[in-house]
Amino acid sequence: MKPKKIYVICTGNICRTPMAKALLEREIMRLGLQGTIEVDSAGVYAVEGAPASRGSQVAMRERGLDISDHRGKQLETRHVQEADMLLVMEERQRQIIFNNWPHALSKTYLLSEMVGEYDDVADPYGLDQAAYDEIAALLESYV
Repeated sequence: MKPKKIYVICTGNICRTPMAKALLEREIMRLGLQGTIEVDSAGVYAVEGAPASRGSQVAMRERGLDISDHRGKQLETRHVQEADMLLVMEERQRQIIFNNWPHALSKTYLLSEMVGEYDDVADPYGLDQAAYDEIAALLESYV
């Protein structure tokens, strides 16, 4: 049976989504669901080929996760088509997906909606380590 595919989507694909992807993969392993769910990430305005931000790497390292091999990538039609679910960090990203791939709206959700909330996950880009740690803790609570 083909694994379900989840894409986590943000703007640049160097801060929030590398963290969310790593946290989701850890949870999939913890639940023994490896092989049934695959997680990937992309950005609606990605910093193509860029590593995860330093703040994101530090926040994940503090949680025992290594995202140093992450490289940013642009969300493309093929990603949208192969995804069973698109999890966005902000409503603005859902709008961008809708504008480009209206058929994908039915499988596009805010990450916070998975826990019954309706909140954007703020972008820590350019902020201090405390902001990255706060966002990492929020992502961890959602996952």
